[in-house]
Amino acid sequence: MWRDLEISVCKCDSGQLKEKPDQDNLGFGNFFTDHMFLMKWTREKGWHDAEIGPYKNFSLDPAAMALHYGQAIFEGLKAYSGENGQVFMFRPEDNFERMNASALRMCMPRIPVDQVLKAMKALVYLDKDWIPTAPGATLYVRPTMIAVEPVLGVRPAEEYYFYMILSPVGAYYSEGFNPTKIWVTDKYVRAVKGGVGTAKTAGNYAASIMAAEEANKAGYTQVLWLDACERKYIEEVGTSNIFVKIGDDLITPPLNGSILAGITRDSVIQLAKSWDIKVVERMISIDEVLAASEDGSLTEIFGTGTAAVISPVGELCYQDKKYTVADGNTGELSQRLFDELQGIQYGKQEDPFKWTIRIG
Repeated sequence: MWRDLEISVCKCDSGQLKEKPDQDNLGFGNFFTDHMFLMKWTREKGWHDAEIGPYKNFSLDPAAMALHYGQAIFEGLKAYSGENGQVFMFRPEDNFERMNASALRMCMPRIPVDQVLKAMKALVYLDKDWIPTAPGATLYVRPTMIAVEPVLGVRPAEEYYFYMILSPVGAYYSEGFNPTKIWVTDKYVRAVKGGVGTAKTAGNYAASIMAAEEANKAGYTQVLWLDACERKYIEEVGTSNIFVKIGDDLITPPLNGSILAGITRDSVIQLAKSWDIKVVERMISIDEVLAASEDGSLTEIFGTGTAAVISPVGELCYQDKKYTVADGNTGELSQRLFDELQGIQYGKQEDPFKWTIRIG
C-alpha cells in the first residue's frame, strides 16, 4: 500500500515565514523552521495523507495512547552546509532503518524508508535557508512517531502520526568540543536486557532525567550509566555511546540488548579499524576503567552521538571521587575522529565509506 504513497507540498505564504534566529545564539532545539512533514497511519489505510506543509500544532484527543502508554519513538540526524551552498546529510538511511527497529520493538508500524528519505530531502531542501553556516552549527532533523488512537487500553494503537521537524542548532554541550565532566551513577539504571534500551523510545529518556538533574547540580554535564543487574559494567552516556582507550585498545561496550546502536558509534568503529586501531567490543567494568586511570594506561574516554559527534571526557566522578582523564584535555584520537567525521559530514574531504548524501 505504501508503494503508492504520494507526498503533497503546501508551502508557507510569505506572511507565515518566521524570522531566523541569530546563528551565534542557537542553543540546541530552541528554534524550528517554516515547514514540517506529516503522514498518518491506520490499520485500514496504512500510511496515507503524506504532506510537507507549514509548521503547526497538532490537535490530539486527551486519550491519545502515546500520552498514556508511551508508544513514542524518534530519531535524530543532521543537515550540513558545505561549500558553494551544497547541503549534505550523514547516513540518513541508517537512521530510518534504526527507527524501524525501534518501531518493531514498540509494536508500531514500520515506515517506508525510501519514501520517507525522499520526503526528508524535499523538506530540507525547501527550508535550506535555515541551515546555519556558522562553524559547528547544523540543521537538526527530528523524525518522530506517536500513537494517536484515543483509547484507554494497554495494547498497540491502531492510529499513528509520523512527522519530521527541523531545528537550526549550535553545539549540544555548552563546552563545545572541550572535554566534558561525567557523573557515574550506581544509584539509578537506564535499561535492562530484554527491555527497551535498544529502542530510541521516549520512555528511555524520561527515565534518565532524575540522574541527569543530580549530575547537573553537582556540576557535571552528563551521566555514565552502569548495567542494571550488577551496576558494575559501563554501558552508555545519557546521549552518547562511550569509548575507552586503554593501552593500544579502543574499547566500547557491546550491543548486548540494553544499549542503543549508535550511528556515530558504528562510524567511529569503522574509521578506527581503517586506521589499524584495535577496536574491542566487550564488557568493561567501571573498576577496570578507574584502575587504568590510576596506573596511567587509560589515555582517553569519549562519547559518540549525532548531537555532539565526539565528546571528549576530561573528568569522571564515581562515588564522590574524581578521576582526571587525559590531563583534562582533548585526546589525540578524539580530535582525529572529530576532525575526520566533520570533514566527511561537511563534504570537505573524501568519503571512502559513502556515508554522505548530497541534497539539491
